[in-house]
Amino acid sequence: MSNDNNTPYANLDPNVILDAIESLGFQCNGNLLALNSYENRVYQIGIEDAKPIVAKFYRPERWSDAAILEEHQFSEELFEHEIPVIAPIKINDKTLHCFNEFRFAVFSCQGGHALELDNIEQLEWMGRFIGRLHAVSACNPFRHRTELNVQNMGYASFNYLRNNSFIPFEIETNYCQVIETLLKQIEESFERVGEINYIRLHGDIHAGNVLWNNAGPHIVDLDDCIMGPAIQDIWMLLSGDAPQTENELERILTGYNTFYEFHPQELHLIEPLRSLRMLNYSAWLARRWDDPAFPKSFPWFDTPKYWQEQLQNFRTQSELLVRAI
Repeated sequence: MSNDNNTPYANLDPNVILDAIESLGFQCNGNLLALNSYENRVYQIGIEDAKPIVAKFYRPERWSDAAILEEHQFSEELFEHEIPVIAPIKINDKTLHCFNEFRFAVFSCQGGHALELDNIEQLEWMGRFIGRLHAVSACNPFRHRTELNVQNMGYASFNYLRNNSFIPFEIETNYCQVIETLLKQIEESFERVGEINYIRLHGDIHAGNVLWNNAGPHIVDLDDCIMGPAIQDIWMLLSGDAPQTENELERILTGYNTFYEFHPQELHLIEPLRSLRMLNYSAWLARRWDDPAFPKSFPWFDTPKYWQEQLQNFRTQSELLVRAI
């Protein structure tokens, strides 16, 4: 495991950021605020005699141009159907721009607060919102984006962790045995559910990616949009104990089914999808560990305690999948 300071963003300094924005015809006033983002670099930028804008500089080599443009086209399609989403601003008939070695897009700056997961009325509204989103997203597939499946999110993540020596030696045997068992259980879970309708998804709908204001929810950050089962855009909104999540899910699906039919068999995918997200999250941190921003922001990742906790968490997930049979 190296810690190479030559990161993809080493040359993205404030002057480059402001020059990139002014290359599109904006006149910056010098105000620059880094927003919370690790995968990409995102900034709120002040504009003379106008509202601030938000610029997202895409991590090099993560997505192809075609995949990024497909993300932009998806958000534009949602916006055209009056689904509140913050779509990239089109400038000179383009949404993806280049400056030096960086690809970037600009967005309007929207205010709001995070979704309140304990607010049952907001959750039912979110159900209606996601139902409308899926009614549009089901009309066409992605052709350049990833598919959410056991191979892409599970085996690929596990192999990266194992092949790059992130798993501590003292627990490696037990960890690998648990993950191998868990991945087989996840495969069996998908098989038991039967035919799954894969549609375009936001892919990462959680409270932090929803802005709430008087008009209701707006979604942000479609960077993880993906092909997958509808339940992926729902289960991360659930919180609390079993009776609470059951009530939350009922209210979300009440709103959802107003606009798009939910297939109940997908409920059996919640724990398998949670397991895949947990494993993929560890692999994401591992893949980015050479970026100095990651060790600074996630210092607990490369410690024995983290991996011991992960081992126990995956054992718990495995037990949950056994009980679900």
